[in-house]
Amino acid sequence: MQRSFGPTGVEVPVVGQGTWQMGRDRPREVAALRRGLGLGLTHVDTAELYGNAESVAGEAMAGQRGRVFLVSKVLPSNASYAGTIEACERSLDALGTDHLDLYLLHWPGSHPLRETMRALEELVAQGKVHALGVSNFDTAELKAAREALTREPLACNQVYYDLEHRGIEVELLPYCQAHGIALVGYSPFGSGAFPDVERGDAALRRVAEAHHATPAQVVLAFLTREAHTFTIPKASSLEHVEDNAGALELRLTPEDVARIDAAFPAPERPVPLAVI
Repeated sequence: MQRSFGPTGVEVPVVGQGTWQMGRDRPREVAALRRGLGLGLTHVDTAELYGNAESVAGEAMAGQRGRVFLVSKVLPSNASYAGTIEACERSLDALGTDHLDLYLLHWPGSHPLRETMRALEELVAQGKVHALGVSNFDTAELKAAREALTREPLACNQVYYDLEHRGIEVELLPYCQAHGIALVGYSPFGSGAFPDVERGDAALRRVAEAHHATPAQVVLAFLTREAHTFTIPKASSLEHVEDNAGALELRLTPEDVARIDAAFPAPERPVPLAVI
C-alpha cells in the first residue's frame, strides 16, 4: 500500500527501509536493501549520523535512483545555516545522487531553529532537496518548526513508534494529521527483542494466523493503520526484508485493531516523546 506523503503529493509505500547501523556487513546489507527495492520498499531512510550507511544505501540504489524516495538527516550539531548546507552536500556525495527527496533535522539542537529551517528552504530552492522536515520533535517543537518556515511546508516528523510507545497517538499524530504532515515511525519493533512482552504475544499471533501473516507483519500494519503514517524498519537480511514487504498489502479488521489495542494500550493522556 502507498499513500501520499504529507504535502509532497508523492505516493510512498507505508513500509520503507531504515539503515541505522548499516555498514558492518556491506555485501549482505546492500543485497537486503536491493531486495527490498524490488519488493516495493522504495522509501529508504538514512542519516549522516549513521556513518557508512549512506554509502551503503547509495550502492544499493545504483541504477534505480528514480524509484527511490530517499531521505537523510542533518545532525543538530551541524545545523547552523552554513553547516546544514555543507552537511547536505556531504550526504549527497556519500549517496551518489544530486538530490534528496526529503531532508530532516535529526532532533532539536542548540542552533536557532529558524536558521536551520532557512537553510533547508534554501536547499529546496537549489533543487538539492525536494521536501524538508524534522525528526524527534514533540508537538510544541513541531509547531515551532512550522512557524520558523517562510516558504516551504513541513513535510514530515520522524519519531520512535512501536507497540509499547504509543504516546504520539494522544496529541502528536492528531496534530500531524490536522496539518497534513507525514508521521514516520522508526524502530517499529522496539530497541530489543521482538516481541518482548508476553502479554501481547497471543494477540499478535492470533491476528497473524487469521491473515496467514507473521506477527511482525501485523505490527507494521497496525502502526500504519492511520492516515499520514509510515514506518521504516531496518532489515539487514533477505529473510527479514521479505517479511517486512509482506506487510504492504496486509489490511487489519476493526476487530484485529481492537485486539492489539487491548494488548498494547496507548496512554490516555500526553506523555513525553520517546526517543532512541
